[in-house]
Amino acid sequence: MPANIAHTTQQLADTTDTVAIDSNAVLLEPHYVAAFDSTAVITADSTAHSVTSLPTMRQPATTAATHIAPALLHDSGAMAMMLAGLLLILVSYRTGYKYIEDIFHNMFSTRKRENLFEDHTMNETRILTALTINTCIMEALLTFVAAFHWMPQFRPSLQASILTHVGAFAAVAMIFYLAQLAAYNVIGIVFSDRENTKLWTDGFKATHSLLGLLLFPVLAILFVAPSLTKVTLICAISLYFCARIVFISKGFRIFYSNLPSYVYFILYLCAVEIVPIAVLIAGIISLCNLLQ
Repeated sequence: MPANIAHTTQQLADTTDTVAIDSNAVLLEPHYVAAFDSTAVITADSTAHSVTSLPTMRQPATTAATHIAPALLHDSGAMAMMLAGLLLILVSYRTGYKYIEDIFHNMFSTRKRENLFEDHTMNETRILTALTINTCIMEALLTFVAAFHWMPQFRPSLQASILTHVGAFAAVAMIFYLAQLAAYNVIGIVFSDRENTKLWTDGFKATHSLLGLLLFPVLAILFVAPSLTKVTLICAISLYFCARIVFISKGFRIFYSNLPSYVYFILYLCAVEIVPIAVLIAGIISLCNLLQ
């Protein structure tokens, strides 16, 4: 065993002695990145100099921002009310078209006995209610325009709460309509019979309903030409007085037939037609003061 170990050790020593070093080998020195080389000198970034030397964008010349004041035609709530009134008429037209066809008959006719061939079995309450609501909304919108145009002291409050004012004006228009209808019924029953009273009130309902349909095109003028506000208001007031004249003339033909009737007619004009309008205008001004 010791002889074998000695022989193996001798072979390993001989092998080690035979390893030669190549004298042609080249020793390469390591190269480091400048950021990791402590001896490297970091110079200024040339890219930064080139960016700062570029021309800068000039801000274009602009004008001062202008404030857009709130307006009736730009208020979503007021326009929604107008569209709701028209939508009610369209929905009710299918069951109440007969009333619209007979609207001129109700405005002018003073005949007590109806034609046997005339069909009045259809329920007209729905279409009449829709037409009445539409007229009140149109009157409210035009009242807002009139208050804004002719009463400048209320303009700040009108612009601050457009929908509130329009809703209040519509409520006033509905109350005024119901008060007039009640007054006409009382006057008709006191001075005549129920049949004449019905003819008279039918004329009032018809003129009021047609007025709302005619006021919509007048109001639409403001969408096309807002500068024609004064002309629009004059047209609306003219239509209102034309409707009143038609209704008053029908009442005159129904109730007044002798000379003393003219005295009653004058009293009727003052008490029922003129004074309530003056009270209504004063009430609208007071309402604007309250909402302000």
